[in-house]
Amino acid sequence: MDRISTSPDVMRVAKMIDHSLLRPELTTEGLVAGCAVAARYDVASVCVKPADVSRAVKELAGTDVLISTVVGFPHGSSLASVKTAEAGAALADGARELDMVLNIGRLRDGDDAAVVDDIRGVVRVAHEAGGIVKVIFENAYLSTEEKIRACRLTELAEAEYVKTSTGFAPGGATLEDVRLMRAQVPAHMKVKAAGGVRTLDLLLEMVEAGAERFGATATATILDDLAARLAVATS
Repeated sequence: MDRISTSPDVMRVAKMIDHSLLRPELTTEGLVAGCAVAARYDVASVCVKPADVSRAVKELAGTDVLISTVVGFPHGSSLASVKTAEAGAALADGARELDMVLNIGRLRDGDDAAVVDDIRGVVRVAHEAGGIVKVIFENAYLSTEEKIRACRLTELAEAEYVKTSTGFAPGGATLEDVRLMRAQVPAHMKVKAAGGVRTLDLLLEMVEAGAERFGATATATILDDLAARLAVATS
């Protein structure tokens, strides 16, 4: 399928987006249509449910769009061993980026060792397969102190990203949280904002705050808006 735009600015923003196809009611037809959108806009990745990874790999063969999937989603409450097994299965099916939910309850308990072990198991299998891990905090349920501690523990577990939200909690990404997370992790780690990033203006504000990747369902709306603004600016 033809690319929607060859503008360097549109291409750069597109490569900051993980096109999200995680709605529980999504059918195979919807998955195929979503993969076509991801290919058309040449986004960073398409983020699909674990059961959809192998089909997404097929749909996006020959493109530069990576396959990402979720682990322990959306509550993070699976056994660490189950998360590790889920991660391994997803990687074997062709996923290259894993968005895992940390164990929210253990974090709130102050059981830092359990949180690190939970993340580290997924990180280990991902790195063995050449993949990366984004750790979802689900900030709507956390205090500022807990968010800061989650950043530190994610760094200890050697994941690549800290991520604000699943998009399935009462609240999603906020500028305040993105700024906080960016300030708490080292430069080699990145911040992903997800949950409610539906407009170009908000995405750009999030970039200024320190986010480098976004989970989005409104991919076409965001990138079409950018292309239209650039066309007006150069006309």
